[in-house]
Amino acid sequence: MSTLAATPVGQAAAIPAAVPIKGLHHFAYRCRDAEETRHFYEDILGLPLFHYIQKDVVPSTGEFCPYVHIFFRMTDGSCLAFFDLGDNATCEPSPNTPAWVNHIALRVATIEQLEAMKTRLEANGIEVLGITDHRVFKSIYFFDPNGIRLELCAQLASDAQMFGEQQGIHEKLAAWTKLKAERASKQ
Repeated sequence: MSTLAATPVGQAAAIPAAVPIKGLHHFAYRCRDAEETRHFYEDILGLPLFHYIQKDVVPSTGEFCPYVHIFFRMTDGSCLAFFDLGDNATCEPSPNTPAWVNHIALRVATIEQLEAMKTRLEANGIEVLGITDHRVFKSIYFFDPNGIRLELCAQLASDAQMFGEQQGIHEKLAAWTKLKAERASKQ
């Protein structure tokens, strides 16, 4: 017998409140080759290889698909993770999305560190776009060996400035939604 009380007919069940999200645990992508990916993230970007999983069966689905899952840890404890499925294929970009849209943005502490990483990447033969000024932060863009677009950012704005940026943010989003609908109706 269930220990939960039944919801009376005609009444909505109580929905639990959202719990605080503590941060990013990991973000996972497919990679072509685990060692090639390790070299890029550990030897060039400086993210230590933190965790390794090798399995033949996917725990969440039960399907047979041999893989290696590798994790690279950032200083805040969050990770970037990759799946090598053993077939030397990379994930395909979305055909309806420009290449600049889907990307991972990582933070460095200062503009000087951003400039140093740009120099380091270029010295390793990696093409870098930027330094791009986004008003509240500056960034550089580049691709990893799997074709994943990465961005390194250095914050310019203070916490107080960023709090100011939040003022009226819902109204700005509502205005964009309205503009988008108007544009769609004219097509």
